[in-house]
Amino acid sequence: MKLGFIAVAGAAALLSMHAQAAPKAPARDAKVWAAAEAARPEQLKLLEQVVNVDSGTGDVDGGRKVAGILGARLKALGFSVESVKAEVDGLPENTVATLKGSGKGRILLIGHIDTVFGPGTVAKRPFRMDAEKAYGPGVSDEKGGVVEGVYAMQILHDLGFKDFKQIVFLIETSEERGSSGTQKLIGKLVADADVELNLEPGDLPDKLTVWRKGAAGVHIEVKGRAAHAGIAPGEGRNAATELVHQIAANDQFPKTGDGITMNLTVLQAGTRDNIIPEDAAATYSVRIREKTDLAKVLAAVEENAQTTAVPDTKVRVWHQEPFFPPLPINTGTDALADRAEAIYAGLGMKIGRGGNGGASESALAYEGGIPALDGLGPAAGGFHADTEYLLLSSLTPRLYLLTKLVQELGHAPPPRLK
Repeated sequence: MKLGFIAVAGAAALLSMHAQAAPKAPARDAKVWAAAEAARPEQLKLLEQVVNVDSGTGDVDGGRKVAGILGARLKALGFSVESVKAEVDGLPENTVATLKGSGKGRILLIGHIDTVFGPGTVAKRPFRMDAEKAYGPGVSDEKGGVVEGVYAMQILHDLGFKDFKQIVFLIETSEERGSSGTQKLIGKLVADADVELNLEPGDLPDKLTVWRKGAAGVHIEVKGRAAHAGIAPGEGRNAATELVHQIAANDQFPKTGDGITMNLTVLQAGTRDNIIPEDAAATYSVRIREKTDLAKVLAAVEENAQTTAVPDTKVRVWHQEPFFPPLPINTGTDALADRAEAIYAGLGMKIGRGGNGGASESALAYEGGIPALDGLGPAAGGFHADTEYLLLSSLTPRLYLLTKLVQELGHAPPPRLK
């Protein structure tokens, strides 16, 4: 009996010590929370305004219009706003807004305003809301996050917060094409920053993104020989048929999962229904967890290209640059996620951690040697489809989180990774 009593008493003491040692969640910042709540109506109005402008990647006029709306908001908050020419033709300018403070931290916010939807999409399905969600092209990927960033800056301005060295807000216009018009600019901005906060949407039900896959486009082109499809089909060499053979050979790679995935996204063949196709091409979206994974995929696809089912056809394999590298699990991102979890705990809420195959600029920040935290926009789903939506219940907590992160990191920036 005495031994049992001692064991129970000892266990109780250990539990008590653990409870005392556990970090206490910071109290909710009443001023910031009140400001985030008060911002909600105007935040939704601005979101509606920018969603109702078509700005698919390459829509120069639409991109400029959205950038003009957002840039004017930031300029009114004291930011110097610069339009920077895209690094490839056919894209609208990127917006770099800079605000100087009196503290230590150099914070880089990145969001994109290009979407995957073409001209006329807004006319078919403009911004709308129901009791739980907001809908519209780009509502969450990523206009919801960019608008959140603008209102975080509004709150800091209204509170007179200056405890940061500088905040740079990059609003870019080509993320959906691998930031093809922005990569050099991102590298330059990362070199002058301590930390990157990315405004991509949070995954459901309410998660931060702490890892991402890298992305590359892998292309297969087949050259055959044209011929009359009715009179002399045997004189032709059907490139489309050979491409089908190559597609079947490359079915070895998974289409879903946390590792390498390879999905067919674009298919082209033939010009008329009475001509044997001379040319055919396919594009795959390849997602990788490690940089070396791309070489493995290319080696397998090129090996398959050496064996053809249609005689006298030639197969060429190439991959597209630039592409996003992976954002691996790392201590710098984990430390930022720890801060975010503590801020959420002060609201009496819990935020999760996850990762996905959607590449983003955070990988470029990590490559540049600074910690990066992704998925800070409102929680959302249905990306790259007509079902895209933003979860309205996450709007105010996520705005509060971003604002508090900027305050903390401005006061106490994290060390560089490299």
